[in-house]
Amino acid sequence: MTELEKALSGEQFSRRDPEVIAFQNKVKDLCFEFNNTVPSSPRRREILSEMVEGYNEYLFVESGFQCIMGKNIHFKGMAFVNLNCTFLDSNIITIGHCALIGPGCSLICTNHSIDPVERLKGIFNDRPISIGENAWLGANVTVLPGVTIGDRAVIGAGSVVTHDIPADCIAVGNPCRIVRKIAAEQ
Repeated sequence: MTELEKALSGEQFSRRDPEVIAFQNKVKDLCFEFNNTVPSSPRRREILSEMVEGYNEYLFVESGFQCIMGKNIHFKGMAFVNLNCTFLDSNIITIGHCALIGPGCSLICTNHSIDPVERLKGIFNDRPISIGENAWLGANVTVLPGVTIGDRAVIGAGSVVTHDIPADCIAVGNPCRIVRKIAAEQ
């Protein structure tokens, strides 16, 4: 398996591999083109369909969007990604049907080694992120590596999500904590 194949399957990979670097440069170029294309242009939809997995006509991504792999972002249906969002998708990011991602949100799979010697060697501990169906992340939420946010969960603006948040909860703060359950509709 090549380093790029590892990267696109969510496995650990060498970021110094020439094929990985070329792929990431292409994604950076696509992000730049997307963000500098007139919002009403059909080209924006073409770029998204080339860049992410699960592209569909009900996927809405606003300007200021940045990612590093693109194809590691898996949309499961309709979703709205508001202005100036950053997805460091060095592992798989799954975004459930009807998820709402507020402006300025960061989904960060990348995690450098805590050991400074390992950091200099480029050792990472990337982990996947999963956002549930009909979940809502308020403005400027940061989701850290390995976090799962459950279906219908609401994450308050400015929160830093360091641990899993179950379904049907409102959670806020830094670190993000559950403040109450949401009654599921019957």
